[in-house]
Amino acid sequence: MLFGLLLVAAFLIGSIPFGYLIGRAFYRTDLRAQGSGNIGAMNAMRSLGKRGAIAVLILDALKGFAPVLLMQHFVPGDLAVALGAALAVIGHCYSPWLGFKGGKGVATSLGTYFAIAWPVGLVAIAGWLVGAAATRYSSVGSMLASVAAAAALWFATGSPVLTLYGLLIAVLIVYAHRENIERLRSGTENRIRLGKTPPNQG
Repeated sequence: MLFGLLLVAAFLIGSIPFGYLIGRAFYRTDLRAQGSGNIGAMNAMRSLGKRGAIAVLILDALKGFAPVLLMQHFVPGDLAVALGAALAVIGHCYSPWLGFKGGKGVATSLGTYFAIAWPVGLVAIAGWLVGAAATRYSSVGSMLASVAAAAALWFATGSPVLTLYGLLIAVLIVYAHRENIERLRSGTENRIRLGKTPPNQG
């Protein structure tokens, strides 16, 4: 019973659309109608500015961090942790509060990596930085980070279950970036810009 409740809690925590809520409450902006239409930190950077983006990034990461800690405390074991982490990320990507739409899972998965093994979180950040710096595309950094984190989970934990979690999340994140991949192919993907994007460049 406790395990089931924690799984539901993990999904519901992950489903909180902080990007949407922060945009509405503090900026009178619906991120879904701005820029890429995504509720994540990068679109928040373009639409809300640095402070809004930082708030969204931290809160979205905490959505992944908290469920893993709950599982580790109340139902320890790799399978429980992996399921709780996965449901948090899925809740973010398919939030029932937004018609089962949401973000792309990058920040929330980052939170799960730090909770599972903090070096994995650092590898994910490094992967994003390398990909983003090399191409100036956040989407490339995000996909590279997810793949790097999956490999790092194996070296950090030695757990097949947690490594499988990382691989499945990497697949989910790449799938969530399918529109970005099409824009990359066509040369229309937005490059990283620090600060709000001018209204005519959304």
